Amino acid sequence: MEKADKIWMNGSLVPWDEARIHVLSHVVHYGSAVFEGIRCYRPSSGSAIFRLKEHVARLFDSAKVYRMPVPYSRAQLSEAILETVRANNLESCYIRPLIYRGYAELGVNPTPCPVEVSIAVWKWGSYLGKEALEQGVDVQVSSWTRPASNSLPSEAKAAGNYLGAQLVKMEAVANGFTEGITLDHQGFVAEGSGENLFMVRNGKLTTPPLYSSILAGITRDSVLTLAQDLGIPVEQRSVQRGELYLAEELFFTGTAAEISPIRTVDRMPVGSGKRGPVTQKLQQAFFAILEGKQPDTHGWLTPLKPR
Repeated sequence: MEKADKIWMNGSLVPWDEARIHVLSHVVHYGSAVFEGIRCYRPSSGSAIFRLKEHVARLFDSAKVYRMPVPYSRAQLSEAILETVRANNLESCYIRPLIYRGYAELGVNPTPCPVEVSIAVWKWGSYLGKEALEQGVDVQVSSWTRPASNSLPSEAKAAGNYLGAQLVKMEAVANGFTEGITLDHQGFVAEGSGENLFMVRNGKLTTPPLYSSILAGITRDSVLTLAQDLGIPVEQRSVQRGELYLAEELFFTGTAAEISPIRTVDRMPVGSGKRGPVTQKLQQAFFAILEGKQPDTHGWLTPLKPR
């Protein structure tokens, strides 16, 4: 990770290396945190943050699920994100706002501990590798299953949920793959360790529904919107594992992964074994907006205006 200059912590910008918490903070022991991953892009009109409003809304929703009263309003936190990017003089970057339980008492009950907030930004390229956007990645169906939503609520982007994601990712890497695809508790396809999943079959774009224990991805939602703009038929339904092997195209979506094609599943080629035409069309529409080549008709970009 390439360090930036400042991290925003509880209302103040502090030097990167001084952004610290106590070792007995509740979050360290019990994973009591919620977070977001957001990107700032550099279109021709000037730096802008992608879907800032929606990301902040989801962050507050995640905090509500875990009964974490956020000590800032949505407007205040949105402005703090803009302030942090500006303070680090970054034209494009990855943004990580984090709401967590701090230091007071230890025990499963988190409520005696203060709710604290930090925002970090740093330079970050393609999450799955520079060539992933064009060449695609090799994935496996993971042996690890996504928990039912009445076990761990997938509606919340919570730190503790990513212990399971780590198992998926480590298993995939250990087996020579870039990423893993999880199944839900009923055996239907869910998502990757940190990405939503789309399939193209018989000319139709399909993605697992929210009830398959997936996160309601903001890039996922953007792809659904772009598909409608482009006249691509879309359905949200349960996907069987075997359909992955019969798909014409598969791709991941996410803030970090953006739109990344999948070329093999369990060492079986997906379609022709390279990025397909529907994936490419959606990528082009997505990046055209982010690069300022097409107008932002959906209001997805929040300009990084100077003070």
